[in-house]
Amino acid sequence: MARTASPIFPQPRLVSSTQALEEALKPLHGERYVTVDTEFMREKTYWPELCLVQIGGANDVILIDALAEGLDLAPLAALMADAAVIKVFHAARQDLEIFLHLFGALPLPVFDTQVAAMVAGHGDQVGYDSLVGSLTGHSIDKSHRFTDWSARPLSAAQLTYAAGDVTWLRVVYERLHRKLEQEQRLAWVAAEMAELEEPATFQPDPEKQWERLRARTSNRRMLAVLRAVAALREREAQRVNVPRQRLIKDESLLEIAATTPDSTEALARVRGVARGLAEGRTGQALLEAIRQAQALPDAELPRLPKGRGRDAARPPASLVALLKVLLNACCEAHDVAPKLVASQEELEALALDPAQAPTLLGGWRGRVFGDAARALCEGRLALRVQDGRVITVPCEDKVLSEPALG
Repeated sequence: MARTASPIFPQPRLVSSTQALEEALKPLHGERYVTVDTEFMREKTYWPELCLVQIGGANDVILIDALAEGLDLAPLAALMADAAVIKVFHAARQDLEIFLHLFGALPLPVFDTQVAAMVAGHGDQVGYDSLVGSLTGHSIDKSHRFTDWSARPLSAAQLTYAAGDVTWLRVVYERLHRKLEQEQRLAWVAAEMAELEEPATFQPDPEKQWERLRARTSNRRMLAVLRAVAALREREAQRVNVPRQRLIKDESLLEIAATTPDSTEALARVRGVARGLAEGRTGQALLEAIRQAQALPDAELPRLPKGRGRDAARPPASLVALLKVLLNACCEAHDVAPKLVASQEELEALALDPAQAPTLLGGWRGRVFGDAARALCEGRLALRVQDGRVITVPCEDKVLSEPALG
């Protein structure tokens, strides 16, 4: 894209008192949308430590020092809750998680330009700097991407970098919104935003954490122990505010589930479990969780999620590969990112039984891919190469022979 003239952005204002914050944000309640970004630290904590909040309005850029002593963020919470003002983010999930933890509610309504860019054909999970470059021809300063945002005072260069995250975002939003409106795809984005406006999206259930550990067993008693200790780790990590892997690694949880230690000594022998942890509150809670899981009646034992485990049904690899080709062809034709439409797991579920992949068969995904995928699985659709592109054609009624072997 040809480089466009740089818009004149407002000079950013650093705000560090409650009164100044209230005065700065009050005019923004009258705007149609504001752009939002956060800078935070999370390497040593379970919950993100909010350091800076950037808000971009039509005539103002507000940088909120979230670590300022005595600062009450209630005016920010009020803006985030104002249903008349769209909150525009790029790759919003971590920002939204922060606001939910701080305020007990998600910002509403929201618009994620990363999702919108995928709907508009800019590829899978495009980065902010790449999106600015493709839409405007300008490059974004990356020099402070990994800076320590908790250190004070913040330098002028840091503040300029932070302001750029919400100034250019206004240009990105306007251009994406215009394109999606012209192509009648704003409803597609709205459907994706529904998930980001649901608190459960950002509040993982401790009782389901075991599923992400990918245990290679169908032993339901072992799975019950794994469920119990994974849930215990999640709650303890939240309580002491440390990353779950720093508290106890996944590999250690899997070994605990396999060996079921019944004493402090046995628990301390598990690789990755420090003696101090085994002897302390967390270790004793782990041992109790193991005992309770072992005492569960058979009817309450968990099973591997459908499609997991050694005995789980597997779809033919050739059919999954064919569906992936169809997915790419459909997404090329509609100029939308394949990753937004369907994941590998969804393609496998669809190959086994279309009823297992309902999100692919309804809404805009159904129109882009799901309807064609169902027809392919039912033998009503074939793929053909024409002029160097994969296209779909209706199948003839005759039964095709299987490929010859040998």
